[in-house]
Amino acid sequence: LSVEALRERLLQGLEAEHVEVEDTTPGRCATSFKVLVVSPRFRGKALLQRHRLVNEVLVEELKHIHAFEQRTLTPEQWAKEQEAK
Repeated sequence: LSVEALRERLLQGLEAEHVEVEDTTPGRCATSFKVLVVSPRFRGKALLQRHRLVNEVLVEELKHIHAFEQRTLTPEQWAKEQEAK
């Protein structure tokens, strides 16, 4: 599994506007990733529903990942965060 493969899968599978993937495996006992996904498909969905969408897109990949941290935002939430920086 590569950062780029996960990124492409999330971009396509969730029609994402922005995806960041970080390999957090170094220093851990097994394969680990941290992702940020910005998608209009998250609008009106609770956090658990958003995470389930991500998990559905990565169903095969997650079989090989030990730890997976995700952050899911709508484009509006992402824009607001960027303005605050």
